[in-house]
Amino acid sequence: MAMAGRTTVLVAAVLALALGACGEDDAGSSKVEDVTTGDTNEVAEVYSGLRGPTQISPGPDGQLLVAQLNGGEGEGTGQVLLVDLDSDAEPIVLFEGLQKPTGVALLGDEVWVMEERTLSRGSSTGGELEVVLDDLPYNGRSEGTLTATPDGRLLYNTSGTIDGTGAAEGSGTLWALTPGGEPEEVARGFKHAYARTYDDAGTLWQTELSDGTYDGEPPPDELVEVTPGDDFGWPRCIGDRLPVEFYGGTAESCAQTPRSQALFDPGATPTSVAIAPWDPDLLLVALWSEGRVVAVSRRPGDGPVAVEDFLTGIAHPQHLLAVGDRLLITDFDAGRILAVTRA
Repeated sequence: MAMAGRTTVLVAAVLALALGACGEDDAGSSKVEDVTTGDTNEVAEVYSGLRGPTQISPGPDGQLLVAQLNGGEGEGTGQVLLVDLDSDAEPIVLFEGLQKPTGVALLGDEVWVMEERTLSRGSSTGGELEVVLDDLPYNGRSEGTLTATPDGRLLYNTSGTIDGTGAAEGSGTLWALTPGGEPEEVARGFKHAYARTYDDAGTLWQTELSDGTYDGEPPPDELVEVTPGDDFGWPRCIGDRLPVEFYGGTAESCAQTPRSQALFDPGATPTSVAIAPWDPDLLLVALWSEGRVVAVSRRPGDGPVAVEDFLTGIAHPQHLLAVGDRLLITDFDAGRILAVTRA
């Protein structure tokens, strides 16, 4: 894996028309009329003026890290911003000129960034962004989001690609990286383990984003519970233990793979999962292509559990983040962050 340096610019985003930050005090007082959620919930816009926001993560001093495309997918104009939802302060551009940044996370005083197929790190005050892992195996689009673990490691995904009749070496895998160390495999057998979160019991929940066809049929997307050492079987197995004959899957072998917690329609595109701040047994999943956030019980069932609508009215909900008693949602198209709280 290549190691390199990259010079970035730390600047105050003085172009208010371009980034248009708005503090919570202003936005929180006005309801979002076009978004529908349960009668016991309230939705407010708490930030605006973003351009294609992807992942949001806790930043230093109670601030928020925001990765955004800041243009088209392939334009190389991506940014990582540092924003404060509780003031009218302008956002700070920590890093820019990025190639499709889909992941951002803070470990200690370092910001980690996933671009297309490159993992980098830099100071939380900006400056140099150092490439740690480059030319990662991927599905031709992205590696998805980043997750800081409770023990100070970084989780990232190498999205799945086919080599012959199986997964290409190193792809379709969830990895854990200790800063300064080598990546360690956590679990494998994924098409695209795009996003994940921990619940209060330390259980890891992850979305699986599929595409293509298998034995002539499109695969469902999934929400799964991940235990270290798991093999979910892709591409031999898809969905909830469904064998794919073309790739050598059998009912017997797929029965050994973990079950799905929930299944979503093919192409639903689950880009994020979070625990509801008001209910530790409720998982919330953003379905990007379907324009809705759904609720899934974390309690085990006899196979995949039921999925219910939690929030609709956002064309492309991208990322979810539970902060205190509210759930933050990035609205990809409108370039804003919404907050859902219990009334």
